[in-house]
Amino acid sequence: MVKSSFAGAQKLGRALMLPIAVLPVAGLLLRLGQADMLDIPFVANAGDAVFKNLGLLFAVGVAIGFAKESHGAAGLAGAVGYFIATWGAKVLIDIPPDAVQGLSGKALELATAAAREDMVRRISVLTGILSGLLAGGLYNRYYDIKLPDYLAFFGGRRFVPIVTGFACVFLALALGYCWPIVQGGLDAASRSVLGSGEIGLFIYGVLNRLLLVTGLHHIVNNIAWVILGDYHGVTGDLNRFFAGDPSAGAFMAGFFPIMMFGLPGACLAMYRSARSNSRRMVAGILFSMALTSFLTGVTEPVEYAFMFLAPVLYVIHAILTGLSLVVMDLLHVKLGFTFSAGLFDYVISFKKASHPLLLLPVGAVYFLLYYGIFRFAIARFDLKTIGRESDAVSATDLPLARASSAASSRGESYLQALGGAGNVREVEACATRLRLDVVDSARIDEAALKQLGARGVLRLATGSAQVIIGPQADQVADEIQQAMRGRV
Repeated sequence: MVKSSFAGAQKLGRALMLPIAVLPVAGLLLRLGQADMLDIPFVANAGDAVFKNLGLLFAVGVAIGFAKESHGAAGLAGAVGYFIATWGAKVLIDIPPDAVQGLSGKALELATAAAREDMVRRISVLTGILSGLLAGGLYNRYYDIKLPDYLAFFGGRRFVPIVTGFACVFLALALGYCWPIVQGGLDAASRSVLGSGEIGLFIYGVLNRLLLVTGLHHIVNNIAWVILGDYHGVTGDLNRFFAGDPSAGAFMAGFFPIMMFGLPGACLAMYRSARSNSRRMVAGILFSMALTSFLTGVTEPVEYAFMFLAPVLYVIHAILTGLSLVVMDLLHVKLGFTFSAGLFDYVISFKKASHPLLLLPVGAVYFLLYYGIFRFAIARFDLKTIGRESDAVSATDLPLARASSAASSRGESYLQALGGAGNVREVEACATRLRLDVVDSARIDEAALKQLGARGVLRLATGSAQVIIGPQADQVADEIQQAMRGRV
């Protein structure tokens, strides 16, 4: 039961990541097209369209993320369900009398329609997630259904959008008639979290890093970034920031000192702590990890380099992340990002930010802090970080391993390291990691995976594991799937 619940939560985290992945291009178009940048209105409007339709994106993304084989039919069903739930609920929502007080005739009709539109927009992301969950679950249940001959055309995957549509009629009824409860719950949650100030930010920052181990951090991220708060009908810290809310950005600003400065400082510490005869060989990979974190905010390659070697050090990293959110908030720094807290997003959001230059001194302090803590801990406790390994498998082997992998078949090599085709039931990519459903996680050869370039292996249960790859995770997953199909 616990294993099943955890697997479902993991799948939700991965599914939520899919629609978020489209936000960088949306944010780039939105910012570049605005008057204070290139002043190209149609470009800004194109980017804004993505933010205004996040509910639909979540409906499609979550459905595909939950469906077996990530089949597109589930995404279509999610979109159908979202439209039915949204437009159905819109008619049923009761409008508070004070919202249309003193109006009559056409003015009353227009005001009522506008009020309902605003209310539906506030829960569009929630509606999208629920529609996607229904579509994904119903796809897994009915994708191979057999109907009588006279209805055979509507069997199989064609049946999924139909049954999802009917299911979302009931979702529309629930959202429409339970709107006061839904709105009250969301408002109460927003007031509670946003009203907790620095305490809420600290807890969020710590959880964000601690949950990274399991991939469940995407769930808390989506609550903070696309649901919490309300600014003229726009919800979520991320959306509100780009919509011009001066109070938004607190749930994002604190990640910039960590990702642009802190973790690169940790990489320098690991380089300086490596054996003298290994430094030249590990310099490339550590520099690549540091540059990736600094430019893009993709941190997992760095974090998995010490997460399992020094759990206490990782806990300190999580605490420092929480403190960074608090410090930036106390300094009234508001920064936003569309993907992660790297240099690219810092430049994009600079003109919309509050006190963005304060990142530089705070970042410098965090660079020195991470460097000092990591240097001390590695030397004091003799941690086997990159370049200090005592076994045959180390970061120094990676370039040769990658070349060997490319010469044969990388997918086949990974499949063998994962215990062979008979051990792997399902493999899928999520950002920088492979999520695996296996027969026995003990059969996974971690040393062989590291020789192939993997950063680390996380065995979550007997039948569940994750392999940290880096930005190439999607390509590796595709190659493993091709190797598995070749074995059938």
